[in-house]
Amino acid sequence: MIWGLSTSAFTTVHTLISLVGILTGFVVIFGLIGGRRLPYWTGLFLLTTVLTSVTGFGFPFDHLLPSHKVGILSLVILALVIPALYAFHLSGGWRRVYVIGSALALYLNTFVLVVQLFEKVPAFHALAPTQKEPPFAIAQSIVLLLLVVLAVLATRRFHGETPRTRS
Repeated sequence: MIWGLSTSAFTTVHTLISLVGILTGFVVIFGLIGGRRLPYWTGLFLLTTVLTSVTGFGFPFDHLLPSHKVGILSLVILALVIPALYAFHLSGGWRRVYVIGSALALYLNTFVLVVQLFEKVPAFHALAPTQKEPPFAIAQSIVLLLLVVLAVLATRRFHGETPRTRS
């Protein structure tokens, strides 16, 4: 039992939260590229991304694993992203912290997704059983390149919210 759930149920919940975080993260990044913040999607992305990292520590372990290090890094990044948005309202350099940090958090979740796909899906596992083979490196390189391109575009195109004036 993990947090009152069977290991299987906990794994399912963790996986669903992670997938929602990844999907909403792409919605948010494409919104930023389009110059929009998308508050609902952003809130859901940040919440599920935090929950993904936190629930990752719920699995039994006896030593610090690479997945834990990714979770810690993601939480540190989110500890900057969340106040950049909600406390500092994207003013000054906080806009860049928010955009780049959001892209990094999405990258880390997507990186872990690729690891899990190569670990758990037989067709992928057969291609890279130790995750040191070229198909795994190629997949991770594509993910990295995609997120770098999206982060650069979002940083260049998102300039924060335009203050509204009363008519």
